Amino acid sequence: QVRLVESGGDLVQPGGSLTLSCVASRRHPHFSAIGWFRQLPLSEREGNEREGVACISITEDLSEVAGSVKGRFTVSRDDAKGTVYLHMKNLKPEDTGEYFCAVSRWSFRALGTARFRSDRYDIWGQGTRVTVSS
Repeated sequence: QVRLVESGGDLVQPGGSLTLSCVASRRHPHFSAIGWFRQLPLSEREGNEREGVACISITEDLSEVAGSVKGRFTVSRDDAKGTVYLHMKNLKPEDTGEYFCAVSRWSFRALGTARFRSDRYDIWGQGTRVTVSS
């Protein structure tokens, strides 16, 4: 089994920037894509649904960010370090939440329009908290 660990969450002012990291314990040929998801604070949600914000292929130069964060968030990876990054800028209070990375056995291409669906991902990290507030 692979293990994912997120880090980089912090308190940041509106308009600020932050980069999150997701480190995989090992590579596995069954996992082809990594997604970033976020979960709103308890006071802003009813259940445990997570919103997909980005997806990146592990093996190809392909990635996508959700429309809600397009132009502000980007995703990248460092293969030598086994790490995927989520770069966030011009942060807004509504970006506040718990951020998770997850791996999928589906490829980036096969995921298609389901790249931001949490049920397409198999193993999840524990999350890192991002708070955007003045």
